[in-house]
Amino acid sequence: MTDPGAKDAVEWLVSVAPDPDACRREWERSPVGVALLPAGRRWDVLILPGELGYPTLDVLTRLVDRPGPVLADFGESRMGFFVPSGTAERWLGTGVRGAGRGTWIVVPYPGRPSGGMRWLIPPDGSGTLSDPTLLELAMHEAAANMANAGRAHDAQEPPRDPWPPAPS
Repeated sequence: MTDPGAKDAVEWLVSVAPDPDACRREWERSPVGVALLPAGRRWDVLILPGELGYPTLDVLTRLVDRPGPVLADFGESRMGFFVPSGTAERWLGTGVRGAGRGTWIVVPYPGRPSGGMRWLIPPDGSGTLSDPTLLELAMHEAAANMANAGRAHDAQEPPRDPWPPAPS
């Protein structure tokens, strides 16, 4: 079943394809419901590890009404945030990979289940992208929250004896 609101999203996504009709056919024929699209034309993708990506998305959705599209891979070990074209080549963040000009992204058809990739926030067709500055701020806040939670957890554990027991 296809989401009726997916038509605009599909048109926006295929607008970057070298052959939009071939892209649509690939989505129809692919047993996993994905197609390859080039990054760097209308958008880049910043790829975060899932353990940072999910808290970052939580913070980002508190900062803005609707962030840009966000993908999660199978196993949700990575998340891709769609940002303006050119962002990937300027990004300096450690542990964050960028997909920009010259790279291709596996993209599921909006509004349909796929095998391997899924939209956490599907494109709406308007061209809305995540602001890289807000995304970076959200990442910093998420990382700080994770570090604080880790320190709180460590404080609850009893101290460990740093010395092994003496042989008997």
